[in-house]
Amino acid sequence: MRAFTVHSGLVAPMDRANVDTDLIIPKQFLKSIKRSGFGPNLFDELRYLDEGQPGEDCSKRPLNEEFPLNFPRYQGASVLLARENFGCGSSREHAPWALEDYGFRAIIAPSFADIFYNNCFKNGVLPIAIDEATVDRLFDEMYADEGYQLTIDLERQLVITPTGEEIPFDVDAFRRQCLLEGLDDIGLTLQRAEAIRAYEASARQKSPWLFDVIR
Repeated sequence: MRAFTVHSGLVAPMDRANVDTDLIIPKQFLKSIKRSGFGPNLFDELRYLDEGQPGEDCSKRPLNEEFPLNFPRYQGASVLLARENFGCGSSREHAPWALEDYGFRAIIAPSFADIFYNNCFKNGVLPIAIDEATVDRLFDEMYADEGYQLTIDLERQLVITPTGEEIPFDVDAFRRQCLLEGLDDIGLTLQRAEAIRAYEASARQKSPWLFDVIR
């Protein structure tokens, strides 16, 4: 998992509330568990005028020219500005996979669905909850300024606007440290690799019959 320390990036809008995970990545794309290749199908129902299918070449599909991610000004965006209850619906981990694969490193919204919020941290995407009034103001600034960028400093827990305004945000200390070090659940487990190997060696000596059936 990619570490997150300080990131500066172009901001794109998802200016609607209650965006669920089926809108983030529709159900027909859940067959794959590779964690990669979902970016072209992020917000598939909104980005394209036809229904997408797994393995399809999205470069040949008709685009919805009214969807912001298709606007030239938002190409290359890596910070998503959203409304309340982002990521509601089913618990599919494919949603943060698609966001990360597209290129988003952070999502700023007034609130997030709990399971989606947790899944983001496990996949290198930083979800930032900021009060609604501040999010409203960020939307206004972004719409008024083409090329609007935000800097996110996870170490200091700050969102920094182009004018230098510093907006604090809260994040659980353990999750923050995992993102700073780029550690997902597997990475955390592998930090104990020596202890795990030692335990397995000891268990094999004490109870060899348990390991005889493992081939």
